[in-house]
Amino acid sequence: MPKKEIFYFDEPGEKNSAAAVDIALRYLAEGKRHFVVATTRGASGVRFAEALRGKGANLVCITHSAGFREPNVQELLPENRAKIESLGGKIWTGTILTHSIETALAQKLQGSYPTLLIANVLRLFSQGTKVAVEITMEACDAGLIPEGEEVVAAGGTGMGTDTVCLIRCAASKRFFDVRVLEIACKPR
Repeated sequence: MPKKEIFYFDEPGEKNSAAAVDIALRYLAEGKRHFVVATTRGASGVRFAEALRGKGANLVCITHSAGFREPNVQELLPENRAKIESLGGKIWTGTILTHSIETALAQKLQGSYPTLLIANVLRLFSQGTKVAVEITMEACDAGLIPEGEEVVAAGGTGMGTDTVCLIRCAASKRFFDVRVLEIACKPR
C-alpha cells in the first residue's frame, strides 16, 4: 500500500474547512463513496453536498439533536437543510452518542462515565476525530451507511471542518469493531 501523508492544520476551526473538503474528496479517486459530515447549522453539509454533487457519493450529514443548546431549538437552518437535500444529501438528527444522558449524570452526580471517558480519549487526537467516530456510528445506527463499510468522516472543532478520517464503520452497539483506518487531516 502506498504511503499516505497526513495534513496538519496549525490551529483548529472553520478556517480549515475548504482545505479539509479538498482532502476528503481525494478519497473519491480510491473508490470511497460513503461520506459522513458533522454539520450544526448546515454550512459544512452544504459545502460537502456541493463538492460531491454528481460524483456518485452517499452523503450523510449529521446534526445536533433538537434542544442540544437550548430547549426546543433545532440548530440546522431550514435553508441549509433544503440545499443539502436538493443536492442529494441525507440528514440525520439524533443524540450524540457520547453525550446526552451520561452528561446529565456527570453534571448531577459529579462523576465520569464510560461514554464520557471514550469521548475524552478520542479528543486526545482532536475534537474532530471524536466527532468523526461518533457521526460514523450514528449514520450506521440510522441505516444510512452499511455496517462494515469504509467511510470518509469529517468533523471539526466548534464550527466548520478541520478533521477528515477514513473509518470502518460499525453500529454503536458494536463500538469496539469501529476502526479509524486513516487520519487524512487534523489540527496540531
